[in-house]
Amino acid sequence: MSEPARMEVIPAIDLLAGGIVRLFQGDFEQVTEYEKSPLEHARRFAEIGSKRLHVVDLDGAKTGQPGNLPMISDLAATGMEVQAGGGIRTISRLAQLLTAGASRGIIGSVAVQERERVAEWIEEVGAERIILAFDVRLDDNGSPEVLTHGWTRGSGESLWPLVEYFLGKGAHEFLCTDISKDGTLQGPNLDLYRTCTDRYPEAEFIASGGISCAADLHALDMTGVARAVTGKALLDGRLTAAEIEKFSRGE
Repeated sequence: MSEPARMEVIPAIDLLAGGIVRLFQGDFEQVTEYEKSPLEHARRFAEIGSKRLHVVDLDGAKTGQPGNLPMISDLAATGMEVQAGGGIRTISRLAQLLTAGASRGIIGSVAVQERERVAEWIEEVGAERIILAFDVRLDDNGSPEVLTHGWTRGSGESLWPLVEYFLGKGAHEFLCTDISKDGTLQGPNLDLYRTCTDRYPEAEFIASGGISCAADLHALDMTGVARAVTGKALLDGRLTAAEIEKFSRGE
């Protein structure tokens, strides 16, 4: 009998003007639109036992202002815990998301640029309500450099000291995306996630980028990550609801 899955799979949707889209590697000029409504997708995921939904407010990411709060409220009403991000640059913006029904806010660029301020947010709202999101690009030596501003700027910061800093401030969930994999369906960076979990076994890492099929989920499960986010593979039918249901039920 095979070992039960340890990793949770989180379905992902990106919102733009109230509908579902996917960007290729974060490029707003390369947009794929999907016909079904966000609520239709969310209800289907809830029916198969998904406990969380990953939501990116692309309007918020572009403007820094919330663009899809009513939809986030409706998505939270499906019974899933919504983890939402996109342009969270102030604690008031974070509070708006949480008030709208999101269980967790996803904090990206500002956590790199103003880590002390984000540490204050963790203390104020609680570590259980914040996910630190770090988008990385491997340099010539294989070291993960964290990028900011929608992957347009290198920070000069390695992933490792940032994780160490926020672990010391009480954070425990870290969403890590290898940008070279995102939206490509070419498979996740398994070596990166093995290194993450080996270095920081006390952290809960969420893998993101490159997932194309059920085999990728099983491979990620073996790296020790706590969770994995998948969007495009589900929306395009490369992953089925039945395949991710096994990771909802721990089979």
